[in-house]
Amino acid sequence: MDTLIFILKILGSLGVFLYGMKVMSEGIQRTAGDGMRRIMATMTHNRFTALLTGLLITSMVQSSSASTVMVVSFVNAGLLTLVESIGVIMGANLGTTLTAWIIATVGKFSLSEVAVPIIGVGLPLFFIGKNRWKNFGEVLIGFGLLFYGLHLLKETVPDVKGMLTSSDAALQQQAQSIQAFVSNFSGKGYLSIVVFLFIGIVLTLIVQSSSAAMAITVTLAIQGWIGFEESAAIVLGENIGTTVTAWLASIGTTVNARRAARAHLLFNVIGVVWMLLIFYPFTELAVWLGSHLPDSWRGKDHAADIGFHLAIFHSLFNFANILLLVAFVPQIARLVTRFVRETDITSPKTHRLRFISGGMVDLGELNLPEAENSTRDLAGITREMFLGYLEVFKNPAAELSEEVKRLKALEDEADILTHDITEYLVRTSAAEISQENARSVTRMLRIVSELEEISDAIYRLIQITQRKYEKGRAFGDEATANVLSFAAKIVELIDLYSEVLVTGASEARLHRAQEIEKATDKLRKQYNKQAMKRMSETADAVKTEMLTIDMNNQFELIANYGLNVVQSAYYLLKHDEIPD
Repeated sequence: MDTLIFILKILGSLGVFLYGMKVMSEGIQRTAGDGMRRIMATMTHNRFTALLTGLLITSMVQSSSASTVMVVSFVNAGLLTLVESIGVIMGANLGTTLTAWIIATVGKFSLSEVAVPIIGVGLPLFFIGKNRWKNFGEVLIGFGLLFYGLHLLKETVPDVKGMLTSSDAALQQQAQSIQAFVSNFSGKGYLSIVVFLFIGIVLTLIVQSSSAAMAITVTLAIQGWIGFEESAAIVLGENIGTTVTAWLASIGTTVNARRAARAHLLFNVIGVVWMLLIFYPFTELAVWLGSHLPDSWRGKDHAADIGFHLAIFHSLFNFANILLLVAFVPQIARLVTRFVRETDITSPKTHRLRFISGGMVDLGELNLPEAENSTRDLAGITREMFLGYLEVFKNPAAELSEEVKRLKALEDEADILTHDITEYLVRTSAAEISQENARSVTRMLRIVSELEEISDAIYRLIQITQRKYEKGRAFGDEATANVLSFAAKIVELIDLYSEVLVTGASEARLHRAQEIEKATDKLRKQYNKQAMKRMSETADAVKTEMLTIDMNNQFELIANYGLNVVQSAYYLLKHDEIPD
């Protein structure tokens, strides 16, 4: 019974710690998510800036798993190249070492005395504040809970050193039994190091968080359960175990996304292999550096020294691994390209969007660029379909059945992509995201719906053209010129909304879209009147002219939907200007 209660206390302490990390990370995303997205989009063009990006973002969200899952997602959406993603992953490995430094403070001062006031400051901001102040309050609450979880973990794990010096014989015997159990695995040279390395891998797989695994490791070390070398070996194992999250997230994604996940594993495994070769000298270096830390960093009895030694070891190892391998990023990319070949792609579709969960830490605030990118892909499909329709219309004598099949496949692809984006945005909005991004999700859902309607209207144009050829309906010169004139306006509008979705809407572009839509209204009325006149003049022309009227009506529908796309994109940026 006592053992069960002890295990539940450990799990409860970890629960508070992990929940605090989750709340803090998601609060930071809501506070600075736009900035992080811009950083990811603009600072990853070479391996060194990509490295700094990974370091910065992981330091902010405090989860290398979340960062690497985000990298896999961005590669899957085509927002990052494989080489850029490897640089970000390297930086993420270094950024996650900040967790060890935070945990090392467990022995420096009473965390409960710090945690509760931090929560006290954050609570009023969370309930009373608005927008960024509310999100900042959430960050403080999460940070306080993280510290309080560490405090609970420290209080729950017995202090073996204190138990050995206790006057209570039962406590001494309990401490001796703990030491005897650990000694069964230690003291056997490299064999012990490998055993504890695998313990680190398994521990990280179980708790699904390298931060939680690090919290357990540092706490056990500070409380005297394990020595520094055993702790360092566990930390190495945690570096490998944390790659599993990204590996699982990459299942079913594009080939480059899976390559990014393999690169993460390869980078960490290479680092652990060379570290094992110089393990003992390296741990001695970490201890020597730790002995030169300012006394103000350590507790009065230096009980927390092993925690700082582990933080130094973790940071130094990841920094050295980056220095060693950053010059070989292209080679790593080529190696994982050989591991995961193009023939291994799960789905032949070129346009697919898959929601990739960040696991314990929600990435709702950082998911939007992928949906935006896929929305641009959907706009590109509509443009390709309309140009294909014009090609079919202009060449009545050519055998274009294969082209029609291709256009039908594009329409099917547009339907699939619309479903993917809609599901993705709904799942993104299911997370607690900022009010601003919630509005973005709503507007994007509208844009995607309008684009899907455009693809349907274009395919109806293709079917009308097919029917025209099958029935042998020949358009006269005036009707043909009218169709091409109308189509030119539609191409202009499609190009406009495609540009808006890439570079953003402006008032000038909104006005231009409104002008084109008004012009199409006039054209539809004008050209339909002309068609009616031709019908009245020639009885045999009725069925042919009905086809031209159908085409004009579809053109007008496309123009209406296109204007809606531009308006939605504009009011996405100018929410305050939405008319009543």
